[in-house]
Amino acid sequence: MATTTHKCKTLGTAASFGFGDRIGLATPGHVEAMNRAGSGILPIFPQQSIREMARTSRTAEGVMSDALTGMQQAGWTGPTGADADHLKTTADVDVTAAAGFTFFTIDPSEHVDQQADNYDEVTLREKFASVRTSIDWWDTYLNQEATLSTGTKITLDELACLRCAVKYGAAINHAVGLANHIRQVQESASREYEIELSVDETDQPTTLPEHYIVADQCLKNGMKLVSLAPRFIGDFEKGVDYKGDISALERSLKDHAAIAEQLGPYKLSLHSGSDKLSIYAPLARATNGQFHVKTAGTSYLEALRVVLRHDEALFRQIVDFCRDRYDTDKATYHVSATLESAAPACDLSNDIALEQAYLERWSDVPKGKGFTAPGRQILHCTFGSVLTHPEMGKQLREILSAHPDTYTEILAEHFERHLQALKAGM
Repeated sequence: MATTTHKCKTLGTAASFGFGDRIGLATPGHVEAMNRAGSGILPIFPQQSIREMARTSRTAEGVMSDALTGMQQAGWTGPTGADADHLKTTADVDVTAAAGFTFFTIDPSEHVDQQADNYDEVTLREKFASVRTSIDWWDTYLNQEATLSTGTKITLDELACLRCAVKYGAAINHAVGLANHIRQVQESASREYEIELSVDETDQPTTLPEHYIVADQCLKNGMKLVSLAPRFIGDFEKGVDYKGDISALERSLKDHAAIAEQLGPYKLSLHSGSDKLSIYAPLARATNGQFHVKTAGTSYLEALRVVLRHDEALFRQIVDFCRDRYDTDKATYHVSATLESAAPACDLSNDIALEQAYLERWSDVPKGKGFTAPGRQILHCTFGSVLTHPEMGKQLREILSAHPDTYTEILAEHFERHLQALKAGM
């Protein structure tokens, strides 16, 4: 572990921003971005999902050590949370708790019925009959109403309750069970903790009745819920800006935030938050500053920008490799880019053309917007294959280690834009 004495903390309902780091060298740049952006948003520097750890051959202890060492090197003495992301099993909890994580993100997506919104009433009733014995909250909500501070009325009629039970019933039970395990592990060691619930990795949006029931059940079962990530309307693809009606999203965010305030309070969390600058101010406004934004892959993409600046030949090699891996590696990601949507590296004559196609440049992006280049998604989804490649992974790390000032400056500019976009709505 790192020699620093810094202790990660719980951050409560204060506005917060998660800086994922898939390589272990990004924290100084994250710290510099926080310094430039000023106060108002609290950081989470140690953050990585179990899935990312597996794909990068890292451990929970290594992720924590790298982040704490980077904080020490950059002189950060302020608070930070530590996010053990996308936890699915008690074993996931045990290894991240032992490493000192304080913010536990429960991911029950494997227990969500992804087709529930498509079922007709007959099918819905059949599905409900098969899960009825595991649902003990049915009568609590049936035919109830709740009026939010926005004026929106949530009607929990029979059909809404049926759909929520089928869609999220098993997920609620799994999340509550995992939360109880987190509580036992942390309290037995006298360690503080907080929980985020992530139900965003689904194809179908979380409705207001579903948000209300899911959160209410988690809270009534003793979950120490500080943040919840619904599946919002629109498209939150990896590596690029939001796709959808921003005005409609802001109206929806206000209602979801009103539920969070009424039942909690707890924060609304935006996952796949990298580069979604066009919706940052609406998110901050709608939540009155009670939000959490989670990023991960964007720091890896900025590492590739460092590679392009210092070793264009290696960058071209990585692009070719990623194009070969993309159709396989994209399986677990929500992306729309195709290989045809970005030109092969051999068709791009210089470093500027390469950067525009596969990373994009801030100088080409309108103010208040994020990146849109399809090539970013090709590089984003293939990070694990690159980082675990015996030659390219080693060469990438060597370039970052040889040019730490370049990486820090690129990350600082990148994330200062993110943080300032959020603060514009606060």
